Amino acid sequence: MLKDKDRIFTNLYGHRDKSLKGAMARGSWDNTKALVDKGRDWIVQEMKDSGLRGRGGAGFPTGLKWSFMPKDDRPHYLVVNADESEPGTCKDREIMRHDPHHLIEGCLLAGVGMGAHTAYIYIRGEFMREREALQAAIDECYEAGLLGKNNKCGWDMDVIVHHGAGAYICGEETALLESLEGKKGQPRLKPPFPANMGLYGLPTTVNNVESIAVAPTILRRGASWFSSFGRPNNVGTKVFMVSGHVNRPCVVEESLGITFRELIEKHCGGIRGGWSNLLAVIPGGASCPVVKGEDMMDVQMDFDGLREVKSSFGTGGAIVMDKSTDIIKAIARLAEFFKHESCGQCTPCREGTGWMWRVMERMVEGRAQKREIDMLFEVTKQVEGHTICALGDAAAWPIQGLIRNFRPEIEKRIDQYTANATSDGVVMEAAE
Repeated sequence: MLKDKDRIFTNLYGHRDKSLKGAMARGSWDNTKALVDKGRDWIVQEMKDSGLRGRGGAGFPTGLKWSFMPKDDRPHYLVVNADESEPGTCKDREIMRHDPHHLIEGCLLAGVGMGAHTAYIYIRGEFMREREALQAAIDECYEAGLLGKNNKCGWDMDVIVHHGAGAYICGEETALLESLEGKKGQPRLKPPFPANMGLYGLPTTVNNVESIAVAPTILRRGASWFSSFGRPNNVGTKVFMVSGHVNRPCVVEESLGITFRELIEKHCGGIRGGWSNLLAVIPGGASCPVVKGEDMMDVQMDFDGLREVKSSFGTGGAIVMDKSTDIIKAIARLAEFFKHESCGQCTPCREGTGWMWRVMERMVEGRAQKREIDMLFEVTKQVEGHTICALGDAAAWPIQGLIRNFRPEIEKRIDQYTANATSDGVVMEAAE
């Protein structure tokens, strides 16, 4: 269990002063100029050595991503992805409204690391109060001479907050850049990658809020300190979110690799109704395949641990479901979400998400045929990996997890509907 002295986010619950004065008292902006003076190469190497992997879901090594930025005289941009729209994910929200100075200082230091003098924070459309808190913190930094031209830190840096309009697809990095430029928020093909041609056609790095917010503490306390938590390839501290059927849903910073059981017992007061009442867990946000309760008990909550149970770590947002849950209906609701949020650019996603949702709605009622289960699984495979961005994968994976782990439930529902229809003298209509 992570000790308080090793927590990066010291005001995650908003119990302390979130102003610049309060943040400085807790260690933020402590001789930032000394870190800036160590230079671009040192900062990038330290981030590489720390082993930090992107906290937005993909898990790409952060220092390596920063190193892709070319060393030339063109303007460079840092874009912070604060468009936190995935069901089950709410960590960036807490950072921005309660501990924003970690993020702002992180923007300045990351700017040094990638040669950028401007950072855009693209914030989710529904985050009104969070935007206000973040903007107030940025204004404080300008007034204190920590941001802007000729600031005290020795690196010219402007931080601009851009409010989205509530589209989930704008959380995809290229769609986010398109939206930031004032265009329709749709993903674009890669290559070219943003590091070569990003915002306004110039070198750009897009990083998640948490990835940037932990950078100042890593640089201050050292890469070896950060990499001492967790296990190889899965190191550092992580902000976990647990929602659903636990006694105390929470957002908490813990060591990467903590077991699911320990996370729930230590921070959430256990499963509602006890561990025997656990049905299933979606371990990393809505796009991750659902896992049976008994398979989740002792899983290590990190990138490799979730892969072992055929799911993914995502953002670390666990959605816990007890045996009162209609698991088929729950996954159907997620299918509806992804259908609604598809931008429609790619045919497999535009047509496939709607098709999958309609079949799932019939399966919720049992108004389907058993052969359609395999047909549905086959369609998810035709959507997965055949779209410009990962939304097609995100729509397919929850359904794949359902069929893989809860096929008997679907078949039982179909049998019940058939039996009821037969007893009522109704002939079930052939599947469309």
